[in-house]
Amino acid sequence: MTRTVLIADDHPLYRQALALAVGQVAPDAMVVEAGTLAEAARLASEREGLALVLLDLKMPGAVGFSGIALIHAERPEVPILVVSSAEGASAADEARAFGAIGFLRKDSDLSAIEAAVATALGGRSPTAPKTADAELDPIRHEVANLTPMQLKVLLAVLDGQLNKQIAYTLGISEATVKAHMTAVMKKLDVRNRTQAALVARSLGLHLQH
Repeated sequence: MTRTVLIADDHPLYRQALALAVGQVAPDAMVVEAGTLAEAARLASEREGLALVLLDLKMPGAVGFSGIALIHAERPEVPILVVSSAEGASAADEARAFGAIGFLRKDSDLSAIEAAVATALGGRSPTAPKTADAELDPIRHEVANLTPMQLKVLLAVLDGQLNKQIAYTLGISEATVKAHMTAVMKKLDVRNRTQAALVARSLGLHLQH
C-alpha cells in the first residue's frame, strides 16, 4: 500500500514547500493537502496508508492545540509533526502533550524539515521528549484521548454554542450532545460545562497560535 502524507496548512505556498520536502525524502509517498482543520480531520479519518501528518496550528477551525488533539483522536496511530510559527517556549512541550511527536518552527531550514520528516516516517520521534507540567499532564492526556465527536462538542462549548446549535452543526440530536458532554465532564473530572471550558482553556485550547 502506498504511504500517504497529509499536509495541513492554510497557506498554499507553504504546503507546496512541505510537499517538496516530503518528495525529497520519500519520493514513493502520496501527498494530500488540507487548508482547514475540518478538511484535515476528514482526510485523516478517510485515508488508508496514512503514514504522517504535517500540521500547522494556525488553521481555520483550529484554536490553540485543538488541531493536534482532533487529528490524534481520529488516527491515534499516525504520527503528527507540527510545523508552525507558534510562539512561546512551551509550544513544543504543549504540542507533544496533546499527541504530536515533534515540533518545528516554520522558519526552520529546509534540511531540518526534511530530516524531521525522514525520522518521523522511520517511526522515530524527531525531537527528544521534554517534561511538561506534571500537574497538568494527566488532564492533557485525557483531552488527547477524547473521541473525535467528544472533542468537537467540547470545542463548540468553548465557542459559546448552546446544545441546539451544537446539535445542528454536528448533525446529531441534542440528547447526543448532552451524552457526549457528560462523557467529557467525567473524563476531565469536572461537574459542569463551565468547569470543562475552564479546564480546556487552562490547557491552551482557547489560545490562537
